[in-house]
Amino acid sequence: MAQNAHREAAKHHEAAAKSHNTAAEHHEKGDNTTAAKHAKEAHGHSEKAHESSTTAHSKSSAKK
Repeated sequence: MAQNAHREAAKHHEAAAKSHNTAAEHHEKGDNTTAAKHAKEAHGHSEKAHESSTTAHSKSSAKK
């Protein structure tokens, strides 16, 4: 169902944003090791978000 695919994409986008913000906070504090860990997590969430968005778009387009 396209609606579920969009919700899945949104979940990954939100997780990526949270990880990016956490990475930025640690960079500001000079804790680059922890920042890098969160940046790597953010990248993983971003990749999943992209995949989920592509799937959601395909499902939405197929219904037209």
